[in-house]
Amino acid sequence: MKKDDVKIGKVYMAKVTDKLVPVRIDAENRYGGWDATNLATGKKIRIKSPQRLRGEAKGRQASPSPKNVAAVSTGGGPKATKSPTTATGAKTPSQATTGPEPAKGATRAKQGDVKARKPSGLDAAARVLAEADKPLAVKEIVSTAFERGYWKSDGVTPHATIYSAIIREIATKGKDSRFKKVERGKFVHA
Repeated sequence: MKKDDVKIGKVYMAKVTDKLVPVRIDAENRYGGWDATNLATGKKIRIKSPQRLRGEAKGRQASPSPKNVAAVSTGGGPKATKSPTTATGAKTPSQATTGPEPAKGATRAKQGDVKARKPSGLDAAARVLAEADKPLAVKEIVSTAFERGYWKSDGVTPHATIYSAIIREIATKGKDSRFKKVERGKFVHA
């Protein structure tokens, strides 16, 4: 598009982060370009040059009406489908509790499912120290965690990573920390 073709208040298709989305031009920006609103997300954006605009959006209104708010709020561009509503126009209870649809290719856990997270190196270190009866050096902590299967890492120096994490937790949490430094390079579970 050309700069002269862009009109304030109109809705255009614009390339924003590798996607074509409808944007409403709100005003000219004093530094050049235009201030706009991404109608897919509702966020304010800046269009720096007319090359980002791909043409006027067909079938889009300058301000979304209640009929197409669902398509705008779910991040749907021109391919968005209108979500079903009840006879009063309100969303059904199942739609009211769900958030925006997951990205293409992403899977979404069902509500109530708890995803088991992998234990962090710091969690594994706390577990090893809780089971130990003496102060341990970080290299011993890491090798024990690897042997018992509490944690695994492909890093070159996992002991340095765990050492810095332990020191950081002691510094930030103080008395609430899970670790206590007892002598140079050795820790116990607090």
